[in-house]
Amino acid sequence: MHELSLAMEVIELAQREAGKNGVSLIREIRIEVGRLSGVEADAFQSALEMLVSNTILQDAVLQIIQTPGKGSCHACNTVFEMKHRLDTCPQCGCFPSVISGGQEFRIVSLLAE
Repeated sequence: MHELSLAMEVIELAQREAGKNGVSLIREIRIEVGRLSGVEADAFQSALEMLVSNTILQDAVLQIIQTPGKGSCHACNTVFEMKHRLDTCPQCGCFPSVISGGQEFRIVSLLAE
């Protein structure tokens, strides 16, 4: 379950950034998790909620934003939503030439006091 180690890294990063900026409390953290990132968003959120106790994030609102996968097919010029890495173009059945969305895993914002 790599979601647990990712949650630990997010907490460490938030604490490090808070320390650099003289922040004592984080009220909200927004994290973007792409559907094709390999991160199970629900498991990540559960791990994060479990680990924030006694940290700068313990009272923070945790917002997980799931972004859809997006593929582009050069065979028929179709842009389509992908739910899985191996999804094919709904028009022609080809694999996407480019995957341009849904691979993200990042902290979008921290709201601090």
